[in-house]
Amino acid sequence: MCRSITSVTGLTCCLCTYDFIFPGSTEVGHSCPPDPEEDESELTSTTTLDISDDDMLTDGDSLPNEDTQPREPMSPCFSSYIPLMRLVQSVHNSKRRVGGVLREGWLLHHTNTDTLRKRHYWTLDCKSITLYQNESSTKYYKEIPLSEVLRIRGPAQLSMPSLPGNSSHSFEVVTASLVYCVVAGEDGPVWEDAIRQALMPVQSGTVWHSGFVFQDISSVYQIFTEELLGSGQFGVVYRGTHRTSSRPVAIKVIDKTRFPKQETQLRNEVSILQKLSHPGVVLLEGMFETAEHVFVVMEKLHGDMLEMIMSSEKGRLPERTTRFLVMQILEALRYLHFKHIAHCDLKPENVLLSSADPFPQVKLCDFGFSRIIGEKSFRRSVVGTPAYLAPEVISSSGYNRSLDMWSVGVIMYVSLSGTFPFNEDEDIKQQITNAAFMYPRQTWASISLEAVSLINNLLQVSVRRRFSVGKALGHPWLQDFQLWCDLREFEQRTCCRYLTHRDDDERWTRYAQERCLDFPSHLCCSDQTRNERFHVQKP
Repeated sequence: MCRSITSVTGLTCCLCTYDFIFPGSTEVGHSCPPDPEEDESELTSTTTLDISDDDMLTDGDSLPNEDTQPREPMSPCFSSYIPLMRLVQSVHNSKRRVGGVLREGWLLHHTNTDTLRKRHYWTLDCKSITLYQNESSTKYYKEIPLSEVLRIRGPAQLSMPSLPGNSSHSFEVVTASLVYCVVAGEDGPVWEDAIRQALMPVQSGTVWHSGFVFQDISSVYQIFTEELLGSGQFGVVYRGTHRTSSRPVAIKVIDKTRFPKQETQLRNEVSILQKLSHPGVVLLEGMFETAEHVFVVMEKLHGDMLEMIMSSEKGRLPERTTRFLVMQILEALRYLHFKHIAHCDLKPENVLLSSADPFPQVKLCDFGFSRIIGEKSFRRSVVGTPAYLAPEVISSSGYNRSLDMWSVGVIMYVSLSGTFPFNEDEDIKQQITNAAFMYPRQTWASISLEAVSLINNLLQVSVRRRFSVGKALGHPWLQDFQLWCDLREFEQRTCCRYLTHRDDDERWTRYAQERCLDFPSHLCCSDQTRNERFHVQKP
């Protein structure tokens, strides 16, 4: 007799027609299983969860409910699964339309290397100062990118003396190679203010850096507010450029007057990043602060893992690529967990990629929710993004660093399938707390059982049964010869060996020989050559 599964499991009953298996249960035949017990706990439905004060738990306190059944590999399921998407209404890698010319007009100018005064039609926009031959010409004499402007000197700070027989110039535009001395007459103060505002579109004022009074951020970096790298509920990330080196950076800006709570979160991120130095973690360049804003400057990367998944031909990644990315995520987590740091908000949006290469370098970012958690400690504060949250966080049962491993399981699932592991007709949080995930055969039939096995061992409700970083790295899905070759190729390109170990070279060489596989001999080298070519880095 056919009947519906309760909503707690997150399944739609089709047992009279289909057999199915789901994590946390045994195989189901044509007869329905007994109804599972109802979970009467009420869960708040929110898009993004805030930080609350942490209450520490010792290892003697209660843990999340334990699973009692083993995981099964796969099931046919014809329910509608939620497609992968960018969460929290974030904007990523978008470019605003330039709002037009900020100021324009005829100006006289000379430089510190050429005292001959020239007259050109100057136009100022949010990216550059352009000197045209006339008002209507598209051909220009000179373009000065704002990112190359080091400072503006007003009448009281002029470094170049007035030329004999000429009136004094109004202000100076200083770059690394030239000083432009501009004669603007009565319009001088207006032009000077307009250029200063374009140089620092976000009001800066006096800036503190690491507790000491520091130079204005606009004199160090150019922020391009028309180019958003990311945008969340309380802050934005702009593209920026270091003025003297032209190095691209990402600058996260928080308005303290509008989002005082998120200021604390940003300071936590900076505090965590200052403790970290690893190829798999985004590099923090510095923090600047004014009365109204906090600026966090980080290295700029190409994009993120979510963008890579969604832009792929099939809307999901092949196993080879997913292995390569997951391996790097796990190595970064091994480093973090070694330092007793839990990321607490792992998701594809926070897995940055260094390039558009098929096998790019991975760096974890966005440590605003991160926590320092001891070996046997648990916390109760609500953190992270709901779709990637471990069940113990949702149920407030206390969590430790293993919550990151659950998130890795969800990342693997969405990368290989292009969907979240949730039925859109059921409550996501109930599906998480009951581990009600299935593997629709239409998608998962072409994916190896080893991949499903690793996902199942990561998506364990039981914290004790859930794989640690070490166990995940030792799983057969990641003990793969092709993966080792891809990692070694990558390490040779970057001249930094941190994903493989030289002790494995002999094992994989022997593996290839025994199976008559083509072995790229350049991937293994002598210890002396290796030490000369590689900086070996491990936690």
